[in-house]
Amino acid sequence: MAARLARGARPRRPHADDDGTGAEERPARGREPVGKRSERPKRLSHLKARQYEVEVLRGLESYAAAELSTVPDVRDVRGLRFWFGGETARLTRLRSAVAVYQVRRFDVPRPKALLGHQQLVQLAEYLAGVAREGGHASFRFSAAGRDSEVFTRLAAELSTLLALPYDANEGELLVRFVRAEDADAWDVLARVTPRPLSARPWRACNRAGGLNATIAHAMLRVGGLSERDRIFNPMCGSGTLLIERAGMMPAEALVGVDIDEEAVDCARENIRAARRDIEVAHVDALATGLPARSFDLILVDLPWGDAIGSHTSNETLYPAFLAEMHRLTSKHGRMVVLTHELRLFERTLADQDRWRGREAFQAYSGGHHPRAYLLSRA
Repeated sequence: MAARLARGARPRRPHADDDGTGAEERPARGREPVGKRSERPKRLSHLKARQYEVEVLRGLESYAAAELSTVPDVRDVRGLRFWFGGETARLTRLRSAVAVYQVRRFDVPRPKALLGHQQLVQLAEYLAGVAREGGHASFRFSAAGRDSEVFTRLAAELSTLLALPYDANEGELLVRFVRAEDADAWDVLARVTPRPLSARPWRACNRAGGLNATIAHAMLRVGGLSERDRIFNPMCGSGTLLIERAGMMPAEALVGVDIDEEAVDCARENIRAARRDIEVAHVDALATGLPARSFDLILVDLPWGDAIGSHTSNETLYPAFLAEMHRLTSKHGRMVVLTHELRLFERTLADQDRWRGREAFQAYSGGHHPRAYLLSRA
């Protein structure tokens, strides 16, 4: 197995340096003031510009903003709200966003006023357009008091007008009602996809403790992208980091290992669904048998000691891991580490001299707040 992994990690061309990143924390959402109608941007393409909002995990806002800056026809970005004059389908390819919502302002003092005939028809037309583009088959509300009489009536009226069932728990068209911060009005936000963007379409297999795909995307941005990189993902789990990287740019090699055979089977299932050329194997990350300097970039989501591993075992694992990964990285290699064992990792890093590193970001997801670190060989 080690020999096969070594073959997968071997570059097709030489490298010059191979010599001697309770209560659940809610994702961040755009909260900047929205422009008045007269301030809306002009038509940017053959489509009329519409307002949107991206939802991201708190701590990853800068990565979402950077990704938005690369999308043609995005204008007037304010926080995580923006205007866009292209096809909505382009926004569904955002990798750093948990979800994307279309935004429509209604000049009403409270949601009850949306039951008025004119406002109700406008609301239904707006939601019908989102559902038509996104292929939603049901809808639900996210709002304070969504079980109140007002929202119960609104759900019934919209169900008739949209010809869609209202499913309070699993509805595909998620509709949020948010009081406008700069006007006596309400913003209605409609998620443009039936599922969150963070629920990747290739994810055929899920595992407890699995890595959020938007965090994986941010880690990859921290590590940097190069087609010449030989990439290693120890403790690969369900394969999220490797599959995300394969979708961003070609690489010299993409290799993952995990000591848990079920995790490797899960990763292979996801890799097949994603149709990517990635090699994963049932191997201990600390005993791969691979030659020194086999990789240029190592990406790892270390055990946090809750769903996977334990704090006691991590006391031994973390120092051994840093030592072995140092052996496996090329002269100018780097490593992006994600962990929730913050004190342990920082203490371990301070007690060794093989790596130097810095914190890249801290994300807030599902009640956890892991940090990503970028390490380079000392």
